[in-house]
Amino acid sequence: MNNTASGAAPPRPVKLSCHGLWKVFGPNAAQFLAAHGGKVTSADLERAHMVGAVRNASIEVREGETFIIMGLSGSGKSTLVRCLSRLIEPTMGELTVDGQDLLTMTEAELIDIRRHKMGMVFQHFALLPHLNVLDNVAFPLMIQGVARKAREERAMQMIELVSLKGRERRFPAELSGGQQQRVGIARSLAVEPEIWFLDEPFSALDPLIRREMQAELIRLQNVLKKTIIFITHDFDEAIRLADRIAIMKDGEIIQIGRPEDLVSNPATDYVAKFTQDVNRARVLSAGGIMRQSSPAAASLRRVQAAQKVESFAAEIVESAQPFAVEDAAGRIVGEVMPRDVLDVLTGRGREPLRD
Repeated sequence: MNNTASGAAPPRPVKLSCHGLWKVFGPNAAQFLAAHGGKVTSADLERAHMVGAVRNASIEVREGETFIIMGLSGSGKSTLVRCLSRLIEPTMGELTVDGQDLLTMTEAELIDIRRHKMGMVFQHFALLPHLNVLDNVAFPLMIQGVARKAREERAMQMIELVSLKGRERRFPAELSGGQQQRVGIARSLAVEPEIWFLDEPFSALDPLIRREMQAELIRLQNVLKKTIIFITHDFDEAIRLADRIAIMKDGEIIQIGRPEDLVSNPATDYVAKFTQDVNRARVLSAGGIMRQSSPAAASLRRVQAAQKVESFAAEIVESAQPFAVEDAAGRIVGEVMPRDVLDVLTGRGREPLRD
């Protein structure tokens, strides 16, 4: 899902954004924040016996982007996502979807946008045990008042999309955990959401099934091009799925960037700890470790700037020769040295040299 090639297309439109968003639990929290001009410290909150679950959060999620929010338990990531969908009311800040102010919408408008623009998948599948797969997937369409024939046709399309055809008459108890999660995914897609919220959807699954579901999500995203906001505490999962990642701590967003940015340039020790055990060769690209090109670059073997180091590491180390790095248009933009690849493989690393 990562879009890291040089010379990429202009940024896509912003689909969902929040600015200066707060969620504070405690009596008269809104008045408390207003009295402080939205500038409150941890000490201020502690003295007032309040909890800042989300603190001054600002993000912009672009159309078709997979945006990961991650952090340890209690970091505020789930609360933030519930604020973004207004399942929880933010205490202060701005929140827009397609440029519309979500915080000023009436209850009826909010229900309509949730039913038609938003899909949600949670860690616990929440399937209705008395309904079979087909009826579980069709359930949100029934709530919308869609006729039975039309909703079942749509549900069958989603069941096929998540590779469950042939199991549509089974009940949840007859399915494996991974199959149940596929039903949850199909159900959330049945309403054709533009924005898809996934709150640790795979964390309860066994590692093998979890990896299969990650691959399934990548496949679905390549087909559907949804705007995805995905919560996880697993950095390996995040780097596999994300276009960009926001890392949270104590309700605050510490850093936002591409997986490669977070690994190469962590903003804090906290971010560095998240990335310290990651397979850097799987995350870092040729463009991320390249040096300035030499006059001889045109005669060298070439790699794409977006190629991950692991894809060419064996060849460059064996050749003991630099590789030229080219952008998406085929222009040489730098060189990768064998020793720099070895640094990545051994974890030594270095700050890349730039023009």
